[in-house]
Amino acid sequence: MTTTTNSKSAKRWLIVLGTVIMQMGLGTIYTWSLFNAHLVSKFGWELSSVAITFSITSFALAFATLFAGKLQDRFGLRRLTAVAGIMLGLGLILSSQASSIPMFYLLAGVVVGYADGTAYITSLSNLIKWFPKNKGLISGVSVGAYGTGSLIFKYVNGSLIDSVGVSNAFLYWGMIVMVMIVIGSLLVSEAAPAPGVQPKSETSATVGVPTGQKDYTVKEMLRTKEAYLLFVIFFTACMSGLYLIGIVKDIGVKLAGLDVQTAANAVAMIAIFNTAGRLILGALSDKMSRLKLVSATLAVTAAAMLVLSFATLSFGIFFACVAAIAFCFGGNITVFPAIVSDFFGLKNHNKNYGIVYQGFGIGALSGSFIAAYLGGFKPTFIVIGLLCLLACIIALSLKAPVQKVKVEKGMSLNPVGRTA
Repeated sequence: MTTTTNSKSAKRWLIVLGTVIMQMGLGTIYTWSLFNAHLVSKFGWELSSVAITFSITSFALAFATLFAGKLQDRFGLRRLTAVAGIMLGLGLILSSQASSIPMFYLLAGVVVGYADGTAYITSLSNLIKWFPKNKGLISGVSVGAYGTGSLIFKYVNGSLIDSVGVSNAFLYWGMIVMVMIVIGSLLVSEAAPAPGVQPKSETSATVGVPTGQKDYTVKEMLRTKEAYLLFVIFFTACMSGLYLIGIVKDIGVKLAGLDVQTAANAVAMIAIFNTAGRLILGALSDKMSRLKLVSATLAVTAAAMLVLSFATLSFGIFFACVAAIAFCFGGNITVFPAIVSDFFGLKNHNKNYGIVYQGFGIGALSGSFIAAYLGGFKPTFIVIGLLCLLACIIALSLKAPVQKVKVEKGMSLNPVGRTA
């Protein structure tokens, strides 16, 4: 018995290692901003046109999560993540030969984003299923590795661009990431389907069965109002963080009056606090109400956004607001997979979370659209801050859905909610 337990424990930690390696490789896409100026310099394109590539990558990443669960059911986790790693690597390798904006949109945008999203959602959901009692912590480890990959490769890709040029940097980046993800995929094993918890037999006419006792299908989840409210909260949390990540350097220069080099340090600081938020808040969410934790992060984000809008920004105030928003964004990205499993069960988690995760892709685009419509940073911060306050209120009042099932007196209830 002890030998079997030790063997299972060793296997679980091997799966953690494989997932971490994969997630670090997947997270390297967040170094895209390093390539913008060099591509503009080499090809003479408009910076705004080049920068759109990452928005396409983010949208394709989120879109891929809609279908990743079905692909996993058909091909299996190990094969699917390996193919996604090869696809992502080839997208970057072929980008080294691209010489037109549409080719970058297709290869570095659609292909890389879709492959990244497929491996991200399936490996994350699988790891959560292996650690059902520590969902927040283990989600923090996985998503934290994703953030760590972006931090490490900020220096790796920066060095590659300086030494071999921007086009060849794509070649070596793609080769490295392909190897990382394929190796990681070989170490993971698919978790067994999570069994539903049978509710206790009741004699009352109607009983409320908490969602933790039922594994919702996608169709069942979409019939609940809670699914849409979770989407609104997640969309708002993602929009606040993703908009800041895209323009933080410009905020430092234009609003805080910092020199370019000092403002650029905020990029590294975002990566550090983003990763710290994923690890710390992920672990904390196992000790307290996850929705109350999310409501607190949204309140902090709202406060920071409004300070950026109305305060006279000094060096300290600017970096404090940026650090707070990055920390909360990282935490929300980590806690939400566990919230979705709390609400709708583990069995179909990759599919259900894939639906809610569309808030990430839409959030990645919405901040820029709002800024373009309102014409500036400050009014955009005000709108995002107010939306965060609204999402905070929703999070405080939201509870897991309760499935109502009728039970005849003296009859038992089977796992799918029907009288036996």
